[in-house]
Amino acid sequence: MSNVTIYTTPTCPYCIAAKALLKGRGVTYNEISIEGDRSAAAALAGRTGRRRVPQIFVGITHVGGFDDLRALEDAGNLDALLGR
Repeated sequence: MSNVTIYTTPTCPYCIAAKALLKGRGVTYNEISIEGDRSAAAALAGRTGRRRVPQIFVGITHVGGFDDLRALEDAGNLDALLGR
């Protein structure tokens, strides 16, 4: 099981970009689609206080959205967070 979790919707361009970035880095992740799933959307809101996707977690660390993930990657800090 992966320690990366990403909350998504199928057509969200930032979700697609975040998943592509992770896949490109060889990172497996647990994807939770909130599309039409009120309990998953409520869990996301309870966990982050946010309702927008993507929302990305590495373990218990809330990374944020795609821009935050990209910033970690660009700064060279994503590998450390992933424990690589």
